[in-house]
Amino acid sequence: MFDRERLRRIKIIAADLDGTLLSNDAEISDRAKHLIKELKKKGVLFTFASGRLHCALTSYAEELGLDVPLISLDGSIIKNHRDGNVIYESFVPARYVKKALMYSEQFLLNIALCHADSIYYTERNAVIPQMIEKFGARYEEVLKYNGLVNNTLEITIASDYKDNIKYVRDRMRFPHTFGLNISYFKSHSHNGIYYLEIRKKSTNKGKALKILLRSLGIRQSETAVIGDWYNDISLFLPGVLKVTLNNSLPELKRIADVEISKDNNNNGAAEFLEMVLKAKS
Repeated sequence: MFDRERLRRIKIIAADLDGTLLSNDAEISDRAKHLIKELKKKGVLFTFASGRLHCALTSYAEELGLDVPLISLDGSIIKNHRDGNVIYESFVPARYVKKALMYSEQFLLNIALCHADSIYYTERNAVIPQMIEKFGARYEEVLKYNGLVNNTLEITIASDYKDNIKYVRDRMRFPHTFGLNISYFKSHSHNGIYYLEIRKKSTNKGKALKILLRSLGIRQSETAVIGDWYNDISLFLPGVLKVTLNNSLPELKRIADVEISKDNNNNGAAEFLEMVLKAKS
């Protein structure tokens, strides 16, 4: 449980975007915008902890007037959108990026290298912007991947050759590689398309939040987090004020301190922001 005094101690709020701060139409409500700006006047910082790429967060950060570093790609990078200062980044080792590029060439798979500010693809992979859905991300075609392998946060591979995708998945796993996190899944919107997403292991939103808090000199007990999905579970750190919405997963609701009855389409996040603002007044 929590009390008004705990709300009064909050110095920073970290919120997921999709399914949390954003409506299903990818909009931040006017009420939430107003409350975030009013909280800033009270000394309460606000930031995102999102699965989106950094470049897909900047327009929202500008809209809200945020000046705190943003956690993006599920904790793979913490970057200030205003001055470009990077607090933390977790790159896929270059040797594994080269290995994935080799396999994609060999098995005619579409591949893209995801960096903080763009998703890069070559002419041979020209279908990437249509095949890979990264909400709000910027896509950029390049002649070659040379010069990009050292700063890759995520490798994304897509194809309708299921067996080839599975073969590459297995060759990118232990014992052939070390320290990678590999997701294999079938597309919900492109019939018959399969994906691999490859990142460096041990990166998540919770780890990134700890790093951000240390850099700001803020305790976990002075922090609130709002989330709705599996990738938000790591955000629910010991000591932080954990907030869920009506549309949040049951797994999150079970460990939440505050459960808002409204969902992301009905100002659920704004309702919590208003609670904090009232406690600060």
